[in-house]
Amino acid sequence: MKNYTITVNGNVYDVVVEEGASTGAPAAAPAAPKAAPKAVPAAAPKAAPAGGAGSVRVEAGAAGKVFSIEAKVGQAVKKGDTVVVVEAMKMEIPVVAPQDGTVASIDVTVGDAVEAGALLATLN
Repeated sequence: MKNYTITVNGNVYDVVVEEGASTGAPAAAPAAPKAAPKAVPAAAPKAAPAGGAGSVRVEAGAAGKVFSIEAKVGQAVKKGDTVVVVEAMKMEIPVVAPQDGTVASIDVTVGDAVEAGALLATLN
């Protein structure tokens, strides 16, 4: 048997999984949630770039992890150019420039976890 702790919708469950042949018996109901779900520490806010952020926000369309950064500060981009790629549910989702401009700041790094609507970069 193996013991696992899983979290579903913020509730923590202890689960025991048996290895070996199936007995044909129905699966047991999940264990009751622990008294207090584990708190996830909040990410520290990123400092504003030295040159000041631009006026046009480039935001994540979905929650996920920053997979790659395709643009650099000072680079000119056209509407629709990929600025950052976010990975969500094993898919790579390009986050594009909403309009023509120059990249003023990149506010994330590769590997950062981001929520939908999170600021990824700014343009001037």
